[in-house]
Amino acid sequence: MQKVWTEKRAEDFLGKRIPVARSIIVKDTSQAVKFAKKYPVVLKIISEKALHKSDIGGVKIAHDEAELEKHFNELSKISRRKKIRAQILVQEFVQGRELVIGINKDPVFGHVIMFGLGGKYVETIRDVSFRVCPITGKDAESMLQEIKYKKLLYGVRGEKPVDMAEVKRILIKVSCIPLTSRKLKELDINPLMASEKGVKAVDARIVWE
Repeated sequence: MQKVWTEKRAEDFLGKRIPVARSIIVKDTSQAVKFAKKYPVVLKIISEKALHKSDIGGVKIAHDEAELEKHFNELSKISRRKKIRAQILVQEFVQGRELVIGINKDPVFGHVIMFGLGGKYVETIRDVSFRVCPITGKDAESMLQEIKYKKLLYGVRGEKPVDMAEVKRILIKVSCIPLTSRKLKELDINPLMASEKGVKAVDARIVWE
């Protein structure tokens, strides 16, 4: 029977390998306020029954303490209304270009890694590239070059380019995970936020065989 690791557990696993946004599961607003020393912060519903959090209004951005308390209560109400057992996660706000990294276990090729533009429209845009795991630096570079809208990563209309070296380093690191985690069936990092200041995973899900 397969096991699903939702955001916090998946991010703790990935945090030993790649940069991950700082976050905490909170039980009440006082814990949330204590964590949020710098605003804005993001609040999310965490549940196996709410994998697409934005579809149910399960992601909120708080710009101050008052908004944080308001959004915490709103997410609690959504959980009760949807009748789902959920936790509430508070996470540092990370700006940047939304990317996606995914791994799937193919019956023919074994573990395959995907890279492309991320966010909630990833399945609609489908601007992605694939390789068999693990990959080399040359593979990572070619995956970046295969993205149709790669110019967005190099900066347009005065925007600064993202840290491409770090993106490639993370791609290589993630592609090596199946070498020590053979029972990995699926891995989704979406989005992976990339800017000129660095790259961090802000949402993840893992499925084990």
